[in-house]
Amino acid sequence: MNNIKGYIYAAASSSTFGLAPFFTISLLASGFSSFEVLAYRWGIASLTLGIFGVLLRETFRISRKDWGTVFILSLLRAATSLSLVIAYQHIASGVASTIHFMYPLAVALAMIFFFREKKSFSILFAVLISLAGAALLSSGEIDFKGGNTTTGLIAATLSVFFYGGYIVGVRKSRAIHIPSTALTCYVMGLGALFFIIGGSLTGGIQLATGGQTWLNILGLALPATAISNITLVKAIKYIGPTLTSIFGALEPLTAVAIGCLVFKESFTPGTGLGILLILTAVTVVIMHEKKTS
Repeated sequence: MNNIKGYIYAAASSSTFGLAPFFTISLLASGFSSFEVLAYRWGIASLTLGIFGVLLRETFRISRKDWGTVFILSLLRAATSLSLVIAYQHIASGVASTIHFMYPLAVALAMIFFFREKKSFSILFAVLISLAGAALLSSGEIDFKGGNTTTGLIAATLSVFFYGGYIVGVRKSRAIHIPSTALTCYVMGLGALFFIIGGSLTGGIQLATGGQTWLNILGLALPATAISNITLVKAIKYIGPTLTSIFGALEPLTAVAIGCLVFKESFTPGTGLGILLILTAVTVVIMHEKKTS
């Protein structure tokens, strides 16, 4: 029974996170800047997660030494979100999400080169087929409404390394001793502050009005951010990180489906093969980590 609950939570986490491009692009199309979209997203999500933590009587107390680590992690997490939003503005959201899903490869390579983990043929194989998949994705018609394809691909690739750095930082720094709810809440809260400052320096933060706008904001902040993170923690509790990570494949698949159905993004056999290669590469890395663990 617990396994079934875990599968449900994992599927809910990955699929709700895959909704992020839909709400993000909708807000961008209505005139919001990248900073404004992310300020609302992380601000409301951190507030929601804080309330959730209080109701569950989670502790939010951390030491002074931990704040430096939290600050650096929040910079990496904020950079991840900003680069992804930039990617959504220039290339198909499904392609951007699929490229971002390569972050387990970045984590595996960082652990090999910087933390002297044993090199593996599986990792090398995964890197090669993921690069082949990325090449297939970039060779097709992936631009979004006349965006700059090169800019979009660079932004999506940077999101891989920023998020990979965030995960490695959580694993290999003082953050590993910080309660998960507190860490996520503080990272999101600081991220919201960064985006508010960025928005203030580049035209200001407009007050959101209108029912449709708030539906998009709440959809981005709650299902695609807060609920996704909460169900992720529950999934790991029931079925472990490996199976939960494999279910993460629903994230780019959801984004691809929404992109094709809602935003009329093109989907070619080459695109499908590229996505399949990247999902295979990530699965190989995840199973390799399980084996070595």
